[in-house]
Amino acid sequence: MNAPPAWRVDCIVGARPNFVKIAPILRALKAGGFSARLIHTGQHYDRAMSEVFFNELQIPEPDIDLGVGSGSGIAQTAQIMIGLEPVLLAERPDMLLVVGDVNSTLAAGLVAAKLLIPLCHVEAGLRSGDWTMPEEVNRFVTDGLSDLLLTTEREAEETLLREGIPRDRIHFVGNVMIDSLLASLVRAPSAEATLAAHDGALAFRAEAMSRGFGLVTLHRPSNVDDPARLSELLETLAEISARLPLVFAVHPRTRARIAENGLARLLENRLILTTPPLPYLQVISLMKSARLVITDSGGVQEETTALGVPCLTARASTERPITITQGTNTLVGLSTVALKNAVMDVLENGGKRGRTPELWDGRAAERVSARIGDYLTDRAKSK
Repeated sequence: MNAPPAWRVDCIVGARPNFVKIAPILRALKAGGFSARLIHTGQHYDRAMSEVFFNELQIPEPDIDLGVGSGSGIAQTAQIMIGLEPVLLAERPDMLLVVGDVNSTLAAGLVAAKLLIPLCHVEAGLRSGDWTMPEEVNRFVTDGLSDLLLTTEREAEETLLREGIPRDRIHFVGNVMIDSLLASLVRAPSAEATLAAHDGALAFRAEAMSRGFGLVTLHRPSNVDDPARLSELLETLAEISARLPLVFAVHPRTRARIAENGLARLLENRLILTTPPLPYLQVISLMKSARLVITDSGGVQEETTALGVPCLTARASTERPITITQGTNTLVGLSTVALKNAVMDVLENGGKRGRTPELWDGRAAERVSARIGDYLTDRAKSK
């Protein structure tokens, strides 16, 4: 239902995955008659990880930028809370909306709970079962604090019910990340044009266009913080590249660990093209044309499933099981042997075909807006 113009929803973003999810939500809230204020915590402050995404996803300039910047997870969370509290006290919204599982999500959820502001969590109920991941803590705590929990897959509702969340707070709306993906595909450049934009890629481009290529993204602590593990992974990528040229979009965290441990020589390979973090449109241009994707990112697991591209996830667990049960994702664990075997299976047999999950249809944000309108209507009637 449409919301009265007086209803205001403050939307929190802080990191790249948030930007991709918030873009369609802001448009849907505006179409639904809400007043939406965008608050950027500044958790990702590098232009390649922030500003360029605003431009490509056509997100308006943030109304407020807290400018938190780098720091440990605990320090970031604390600084975001300190910066956000006076903003919400000065102009109290009718609801605070958070997406995903980054530190900004947790921090904003805690502030909303303390100030008794209704909290909506988009992408609720996802669990990996791995409590060494900071994101797992963020997901669990945020869900426990939320008044409205909007899920991307039906299995998430069962998870939330087991954790004691009342059923009437939970609504299945679909995946807003897929809204952005489908809306952006028409504007994405060709893979060849994307590769041509990177210096020194001429020889690689010729190989990639004739033989196909794989896309690699790795940034999780379990993969990059242990020098021995990181070295083994890079050596494995070099072996794989002999069969399939690889584009490795190197996250700042990963690049720092490679430099700290003197491992850059392992990437001196004409069949591995290393790039900085790529703009969103370049990422999806490569992803849709890749023969396979190697990743430890949650969002990439979803995007490859929507695109029908085989995805090999180098993690022991995933919080997005639907990408395995219905999609194109294969969990290869932390074994480089399993990773190499999975790559060979894709090259020789085509990999998992999968199908698009329910309500990953490009209209999830419309359902987010509708559920918020229903919630605030019911809340106003109960007062």
